[in-house]
Amino acid sequence: MNGTPFTDLSILAHYLRERIKKKKYILLFAFNGTGKTRLSMAFKELGKQGDGEEQVRDTLYFNAFTEDLFYWDNDLKEDSERVLLLNTGSHFFNGLYELEMENRIRPLLHRYSDFDFIIDYDKGAIKFFRERDKYDEQAPVPIKVSRGEENLFVWCFFLAIAELATDEQEAYSWVKYIYVDDPISSLDDNHAIAVAAHLANLLKRKDNKVKAVISSHHHLFFNVMWNEMKREKGLNFHLSVAGDEPGYVLKNTGDTPQFHHVAMLQHLYEIAATDDIRTYHFTMLRNVLERTATFFGYKGFSACIPNTTDDPDNIVHDRMINILSHGNYSHFEPKEMNEENKQHFRTILNSFMQTYRFNPELFLALKETQE
Repeated sequence: MNGTPFTDLSILAHYLRERIKKKKYILLFAFNGTGKTRLSMAFKELGKQGDGEEQVRDTLYFNAFTEDLFYWDNDLKEDSERVLLLNTGSHFFNGLYELEMENRIRPLLHRYSDFDFIIDYDKGAIKFFRERDKYDEQAPVPIKVSRGEENLFVWCFFLAIAELATDEQEAYSWVKYIYVDDPISSLDDNHAIAVAAHLANLLKRKDNKVKAVISSHHHLFFNVMWNEMKREKGLNFHLSVAGDEPGYVLKNTGDTPQFHHVAMLQHLYEIAATDDIRTYHFTMLRNVLERTATFFGYKGFSACIPNTTDDPDNIVHDRMINILSHGNYSHFEPKEMNEENKQHFRTILNSFMQTYRFNPELFLALKETQE
């Protein structure tokens, strides 16, 4: 088996904590459904000591649970004023008023968008606005921002707190680790690049003593982070579920190319030469086809499936990828395929690689090893 196996996420979290003691950061790539968010919570839980008021923690984290600390009051009765409420009982919001969070968040937010906000610290509520009332220039007209804009705001809120932690501000002096899991789930590529660059700049500061673990399923975000952080002392891993038995596999990516459609293609090329082809490999193959189709401007991945003698109209191969990359056949249930489907996989992959000429040197070492 390539990589290091782990039977559960708690053991993996222990391993990451040991490895990061001598490193500045750990960067993880993993597909959705692998367990990234659960891993971030396992890492966070290992940093807790004590109970109740005396509890001590060491990890400031951003993941789906962080986003749940913000929730909307849509004013269903009056339908006039919608506000985003804060779960102020969380340690995440320590000392908001004293730290003047508005002035810290606003410059970060305006890197990405043009809307503004006001925090009511007493009520733990946030109002958003773009335009002011034409009869009262001091009164903002509240709006409900889009889901993407809300995600941007929450991310900037977190980033402002992360800056306080790296500045060793007293309210966040307990932070030894920052754990970021998929900060850009609803953002486009431009924002993904910007978010990655800003996060990397924060972590690379010479006076920063806080270490970081960053995990993502987003290829572009991971690639930008890898390139921004590669001169720092860190580790880069690919996390996947174990194929045969319950558990996980962590593989050090080293200095291999981090354009993950190429890395996936390398992996699929290697798998095709074995008998261990599983249903989730069709999901990975579809991902490569979709990215290739996007690059060439095609409407869908089917355009990148070359015609073959046994399927001149691409009906069978198109249907195979559609069926085996969804539902019960996806990577959530990595079942082994029958021999006929394995051969379909090899045919689609080989014809694709013959039509779209990726650098053959990337696959030369694999071929020599197989021979």
